[in-house]
Amino acid sequence: MKILCSLLLILISYSSSAQTSFLTPSDSLKKGRVLTVAGSWVGIYGTTMIGLNALWYKNYPRSSFHFFDDNGEWNQVDKVGHSYTAYIESQWSTMAFQWAGMKKNKAAILGGLTGFTLQTTIEILDGFSSKWGFSVGDISANTLGSAINVSQNLLWNEQRIRMKFSSHPVKYDEEVKTRANDLYGTSIPELVMKDYNGQTYWLSVNPYSFIKTESKFPKWLNIAVGYGAAGMLGGFENKWNDENGNEINRTDIKRTRQFYLTPDISFSRIKTNSHFLKTIFELADVIKFPAPALEYNTAGKLKGYLIYF
Repeated sequence: MKILCSLLLILISYSSSAQTSFLTPSDSLKKGRVLTVAGSWVGIYGTTMIGLNALWYKNYPRSSFHFFDDNGEWNQVDKVGHSYTAYIESQWSTMAFQWAGMKKNKAAILGGLTGFTLQTTIEILDGFSSKWGFSVGDISANTLGSAINVSQNLLWNEQRIRMKFSSHPVKYDEEVKTRANDLYGTSIPELVMKDYNGQTYWLSVNPYSFIKTESKFPKWLNIAVGYGAAGMLGGFENKWNDENGNEINRTDIKRTRQFYLTPDISFSRIKTNSHFLKTIFELADVIKFPAPALEYNTAGKLKGYLIYF
């Protein structure tokens, strides 16, 4: 999934420069830090565009700008992924602007706009690619993700409800393994980013932040609800043509939606005086912590997991 490429580049770049004194937020706007943030984003943006061109666009011819209605694809797992990525990009942009000394509300708004802009650029590139097209659904999902982040920062000055991600390997029958490999790849990075059957997206709620401060409820304990899907061997349906042009029909494999309920850990709420650890914990909070879970799916089945990721 190409939207996660930019996310990974952002997180790796941010964490690789982590030094305790360097990461301490400024209480006033500092020109040097503003220039550092601006320069970093320009570098990340340029690297992301080069990487996306190499991974996604170079093998497909350019076309005139056009639209593509992909709202029915992948049981909308990809749309939730767009919201998640815009949310994370907005959050990390906001943190960067606050680090530079920008006032919190201004940083929140500018951070949300930055996250949205990063995603919009990718949608425009899609619009000029013969393989894809500009998707109104994608833009809407990006807007929602940034809005979830900005609204919480403005309303509560914190993220009480976090969007998170998890991924697990999927075992495919030999009969469809070639198809799965063609769609999702075989390496771990490819499978994590592309295999929608293994992806789960979460809304992780921190109960402590909604109750009185004298409560003994653990500050770091969250309750998460998740969404995923299974049985997908194509965007819209489980039909495709093989290398000889023969139609393969595997509509006998049912495409299902999955809904989850599980406890989670809010790493960013673990108390520490170290700005380095705060950065690491913030980084960890983009991922759903493995935990016992309940699943209900559209096949009408209720399942339990000792550990789900």
